[in-house]
Amino acid sequence: MQKNAVLLVNLGSPDSTSTSDVRRYLKEFLSDDRVLDTPKLIQQFVLNCFILPLRPKKSAEAYKKVWTEEGSPLIVTSKNVQALLQERIDDPVELAMRYGDPSIPGAIANLKAKGITRLLLIPLYPHYAMSSYETVVARVMEEIAQQMPELTVETVQPFYKEPEYIEALYQSAKPYLENEFDHLLFSYHGIPVRHLTKADSSNAHCQVVKDCCSTCSPAHSTCYKAQVLATTAAFVERAGIPEAKYSVSFQSRLGREPWIPPFTDHALPELAQSGKKRLLVIMPSFVSDCLETLEEIAMEGKEMFLEAGGESLEAIPCMNEHPAWIDFLAKKARR
Repeated sequence: MQKNAVLLVNLGSPDSTSTSDVRRYLKEFLSDDRVLDTPKLIQQFVLNCFILPLRPKKSAEAYKKVWTEEGSPLIVTSKNVQALLQERIDDPVELAMRYGDPSIPGAIANLKAKGITRLLLIPLYPHYAMSSYETVVARVMEEIAQQMPELTVETVQPFYKEPEYIEALYQSAKPYLENEFDHLLFSYHGIPVRHLTKADSSNAHCQVVKDCCSTCSPAHSTCYKAQVLATTAAFVERAGIPEAKYSVSFQSRLGREPWIPPFTDHALPELAQSGKKRLLVIMPSFVSDCLETLEEIAMEGKEMFLEAGGESLEAIPCMNEHPAWIDFLAKKARR
């Protein structure tokens, strides 16, 4: 008899704001070959000699700014989404993080104990990137091969421009868009340019064809930049936002290599200096609020914008537990 289940997977979070827990989390995260995709010896040299000696303490201080009584905002919200989805569907809903707890091996062990025979895997990323969507799918399938090789798995594909996702994103942002604002900035998580070209299996489109992101190609199925631009276009059409009133940037870059421009930390002061006094920032690459949205944008980004002459910056919360987002997940789970 077939027994179905759903597995939600997000990025993850340290267990606490202690420097040791943050260091452990960063080590796992940055040891992922799909995140720092340099040769292993170089990766580990950079990680152990340059990143781990300094970054954990700084990151721990940042986590303290957003930590709640219940714990990590990302973990708390993800567990709430799991519970809300479970109320909508009959099949068991498991939750895992790519890094940290609840772990992917633990989630697969739970599925095995329940006798699950068919799994719907939902990576909680609207867009394809090797450092987010791809690494989740690869790690889950690796663990399934070890624990449950007979399990049938269906994976939800990136849903960056599906009408129901765009509607959920719009509905969650609508109360903020109804207030007066001068400009809407779409701030997406950045990735190295190298990751874009590596994701193009043809090696003949990305960064080769002029206007490659706007020129139709099968390469777009794994092109992060083309997909975030498609999300932006669909959202502004749904919201009726004129072209002159929005722009796109990329945040959270690490290291000195070329990352996708323009950069959010450059765009914020430039917008203020150009006369955009009331700024809204939406971050559609994240479905749940986390360090990058709550601290990097709503705190540091706001301070940067105000110091450059802006009057107000409001970070639009992620979809989090919005009913339209839960509806979207439930429809995926029922199909």
